[in-house]
Amino acid sequence: MKRRSFVKGGAAIGLAGFSNGIGMADTQTKMHVPPEEDRHELTFMQWPVNRGVHPDRIFLGMLQQTIANIANSIADFEPVILLAAKEDHAKARKLLSANVALWDIPTEDLWCRDSGPLFAKQKDGKLAISNLQFNGWGGRQIDKKDGQIAKRVAERLGIPIIASGLKGEAGGAEHDGHGLLMAHESSWVNNNRNPNISRDEVEARLLKAYGANRMIWSKGLYGEDITDYHIDSLARFTGPGRVLINLPDQPDMRDPFHKAAVVTHDTLVADGLDVQVIPEPNKRRVKSYDFVASYANYYACNGAIIAAQFGDEKTDAIALEALRKHYKGRKIIALNVDSLGEVGGGIHCATQQMPAT
Repeated sequence: MKRRSFVKGGAAIGLAGFSNGIGMADTQTKMHVPPEEDRHELTFMQWPVNRGVHPDRIFLGMLQQTIANIANSIADFEPVILLAAKEDHAKARKLLSANVALWDIPTEDLWCRDSGPLFAKQKDGKLAISNLQFNGWGGRQIDKKDGQIAKRVAERLGIPIIASGLKGEAGGAEHDGHGLLMAHESSWVNNNRNPNISRDEVEARLLKAYGANRMIWSKGLYGEDITDYHIDSLARFTGPGRVLINLPDQPDMRDPFHKAAVVTHDTLVADGLDVQVIPEPNKRRVKSYDFVASYANYYACNGAIIAAQFGDEKTDAIALEALRKHYKGRKIIALNVDSLGEVGGGIHCATQQMPAT
């Protein structure tokens, strides 16, 4: 359950001269982030290229192929825009289907859920970007380019970008699109992102950023991984008040991730949510302790769920059946995304939806 390792020494502040990266003039705008399972206009993804982050050339090639496989799978159901510097387009194009477009927006890494644009609808139904300013997970990884992606997408689309007053990542907050948010405190109430801001104030700003009215907090886990334990690799909303959570069959309460996960599960149940547990795989292709094997880190696109399988025939089947029940009528596409697990994430981490208007 451990997440990607820290890449120290290369972090950049990003959009210097701005408050949390974006001017604060439009903070009174009312917005609403729709449920992920609502219809999309398209999906954004990012092309990983930075050799400081991914020094092994062969592994970087494997990672790029995985991103292409995910993009091509989504593109069978809705358009995909892959963000990459122009000089990287030729290599990426060779791996991509015709339904995947390339935009000249430079990137460092692949985590579009975190550094990409969080789209919201304004009162008139038009789109805006509700900005949770990415800062390299609290200065742990270079974000000179990735920290500007949301701003550059907004400029290209000609839509407003509205500051939340927070530094953080959309992978650190799960929303059901019907007024309810859940998150780990460790990813938000943290001096590496939001120094001197109380939990109550962080909550108020998150609720406003998503257009939600209620928040469920669990403690999470500080400092054990680069994300400070993002909730989207553990628990996901599948509808109003309905959650899928990924837990080991026999949690080891000496493992800080297992312990934090059980606390989150119990918190959600105590709050009255409908919580279904799906087991973690017991037999994986990748045996590394740090490997992230999260069935919960799937992506809901138009007409399909893009999900991971890890080589455990029993638990793969259980997870895919749970997704079929929660997303009736959608096709379930199961992919081998082991290279993402090796760098601490999954399919949801690599994608960001643009809602249909």
